[in-house]
Amino acid sequence: MQKKVQSRIGKLLFHRMGIVGVLIIAQIILYAAGLIVLRDSQYFNMVEWLFLTLSVLAAAWIVGSRSNPGYQIGWLIIVLGLMPFGSLAYLLLGGNHLSAFNQRRLRTMERKIRKNLGGECGRSAYLGELMGEDAACMARYLEQTTHCPVYGNTHTKYYPLGDNCYDDILAALRGAERYIFIEYFIIEEGKLWNSILDILKEKVQRGVEVRVIYDDIGSMATLPSDYPARLEKMGVQCRVFNRFVPVVSLRQNNRDHRKYMIVDGRVAFTGGINMADEYINVKPRFGHWKDSAIRLEGDAVWSMTVSFLSMWDFTHSEEEHFTPFRPLPARGGTVGYVQPYHDCPWDREPVGQTVYLSLIYRAKRYVYITTPYLVIDYSLTVALTTAAKSGVDVRIITPHIPDKKTVFEMTRSYYEELVEAGVKIFEYEPGFIHSKNFVVDDLWATVGTVNLDYRSMFLHFENGVLLYGTPSVADIRNDFLDTQTKSLPVTLADCRAISLPHRLLRDLLRLFAPLL
Repeated sequence: MQKKVQSRIGKLLFHRMGIVGVLIIAQIILYAAGLIVLRDSQYFNMVEWLFLTLSVLAAAWIVGSRSNPGYQIGWLIIVLGLMPFGSLAYLLLGGNHLSAFNQRRLRTMERKIRKNLGGECGRSAYLGELMGEDAACMARYLEQTTHCPVYGNTHTKYYPLGDNCYDDILAALRGAERYIFIEYFIIEEGKLWNSILDILKEKVQRGVEVRVIYDDIGSMATLPSDYPARLEKMGVQCRVFNRFVPVVSLRQNNRDHRKYMIVDGRVAFTGGINMADEYINVKPRFGHWKDSAIRLEGDAVWSMTVSFLSMWDFTHSEEEHFTPFRPLPARGGTVGYVQPYHDCPWDREPVGQTVYLSLIYRAKRYVYITTPYLVIDYSLTVALTTAAKSGVDVRIITPHIPDKKTVFEMTRSYYEELVEAGVKIFEYEPGFIHSKNFVVDDLWATVGTVNLDYRSMFLHFENGVLLYGTPSVADIRNDFLDTQTKSLPVTLADCRAISLPHRLLRDLLRLFAPLL
């Protein structure tokens, strides 16, 4: 037993995560030691005043920023309550500040998206004539802020489990003739990814262009640091988003949480699933893993292709013409409309949160939500409680078996206020629910990557698909109702049967919710 423990410790220490962790801890110790040395020096008073000034300036900066109020309050508590470390922590980790270099890259990214998609925006007016002004307003917002058009001629297929889309993903990849684009937060070797990789190697040999993007933090525990070089040897082009450098720095706040699997600009998959075996329930983790995905085939895939290519160029500051990747228009005959969208944390526009708020406030009969994390700010809390008090049937399903216990405690800390207002909350008893779905009034739905937490809505690159009157809307509703039968209802009595110390712990955690 002792040898096994020593072996695990050794593997962890020599794993990239262990090395990075040791280096970060060493930096923190160095900062603390420096402060201790200064405390005993003749310069202590001067340094103390310097940190006090920094704390006041940081607090003023936070208050004057355009950040989410909950995010501001969390950092104010740290900066003013933990002097002198608080101001130093904010300088290193807080906010969402962009260097001049990244500002230029962001402008280039926006220009490319606008150039390739902006000319197709404006269909929201036509959508309004067909589906009403509420649909037009939601579509117009995404057209104006993200340059993401509304499309017809797009068939959608909803998958209530990651397991269900496994065969369809492999079939789509086998049918690739020109290119395959893949972008995921997590990639891990196993049945799912290895099956895909076998096809990718075969396609590369037949002249198909294959590109892969993955997030460095998301895949740090699952892939070796030299994995891009391994893929390149196979002929697969690979880029890593925001390489993690073991220096405590705010640039590590922003991660690529998007999920794209795109084939020839004709077929695409997105949703909650990553490229790891727990997402198809091959490797058990936290009970049964309930996730969802959606398949698009048709014109709307071009919007996702542009989004991928923009990120591809962004990672290496390249200029590339996107037109050669554009497929021929799809045939008509589909029902409903589709609007893929993406969210960038650097443009001060909380697209994911705004889409969710729009759906809640436009609900007249019901809004059903599935989310792995329910760590919501004031605006979403008010939207959900107001809808419930107005007679809208608001239901939310969260996990019963958590993947992160701290976040799970924060999630449960919101239950009482919501249930008091009439929101019905359920916990998925068989395990962990990872799907991020909204469905409203049998009219609209969204499937994507945006969690109901601060990081997803304000700090990460995300994406989703907004559905207007497609057959998939009913499929998402039916999946929710079926999942509810496997879930435990949360009662007001359950919420109040919490000991005072436990309640205080949850309240304390909520103070720091924007930072986790």
